[in-house]
Amino acid sequence: MSDVVLDDLVQPFQIDASGLRGRLVRLGPLLDEILTRHAYPEPVARMLGEAIVLAVALAGALKYDGVFTLQTKGDGPIHLLVADVTSAGAVRGYAQFDAEKLAKAVAAAPAGLGDSVPRLLGAGYLAFTVDQGEHTERYQGIVELQGATLAECAHHYFRQSEQVEAGLKLAVAKIADAAGTPRWRGGSLMIQRLPPEGSAARQEAAEDGWRRAVILMSSSTSQELVDAALSPERLLFRLFHEDGVRVYHRHELSARCRCSRGRVEAVLRLMPAEELAAMKIDGRIRVTCQFCSALYDFDDSDILALAG
Repeated sequence: MSDVVLDDLVQPFQIDASGLRGRLVRLGPLLDEILTRHAYPEPVARMLGEAIVLAVALAGALKYDGVFTLQTKGDGPIHLLVADVTSAGAVRGYAQFDAEKLAKAVAAAPAGLGDSVPRLLGAGYLAFTVDQGEHTERYQGIVELQGATLAECAHHYFRQSEQVEAGLKLAVAKIADAAGTPRWRGGSLMIQRLPPEGSAARQEAAEDGWRRAVILMSSSTSQELVDAALSPERLLFRLFHEDGVRVYHRHELSARCRCSRGRVEAVLRLMPAEELAAMKIDGRIRVTCQFCSALYDFDDSDILALAG
């Protein structure tokens, strides 16, 4: 078994004894780059990190050609989280929050409960969207934010679905690298199954296999999910070797935004001239990407060209 440790990937696998399929997600530099780009307060960074890891895990279960987006909206201090994953493996995310409300929520939190979904996100919803382009119908699933963690909220969504059942475990942590610098890391394990069919005996056997796989998956620790020194293959073997586990071709990921000057220009061209004029500060329009903080600057000549 290879000792090569890779980050920023989705590792599909199968448990041979039960035929169940799953995915292991391991995020390192990708997650750290996204979370440190905006200098979020730690509770916001951690919650956004969980959203990104969850989005990658869910996207890995789908066959699509486009963009998978996870979004939360709530009335808590963090009123918006967005994470999306393209079918080519480009990942990005951002958060919107109220700094004053966040400070009050964290200060009032009992020990160990400051990062809970009810305290930070409040009441609201969790939505999943698959967009495959303008000539296809968008798929969207939506559920209330119910649970202490985003993983529990996702479990609530799957419980509402009659098509699929899922087991899911997420972890996000800040860990010192070899140079002693704290870096964000994330990981997840996810297994899924369709409702069992066939005779009563076959359904009972399927239920036994499912329960056993969920128990084995749950025995993994948060430290194992984010450990840079533990390869995905070794973690899967550690958990499922008694039932046989095989891995398939891994999918690589990268932190990559889809913004561009051309996209910004296309949006500005749709705006009336008076709105463009109202956006000017010191004779210029400056647009900052919420995801990657890239700045697009337009002077008077650029603005005239847009209006024309």
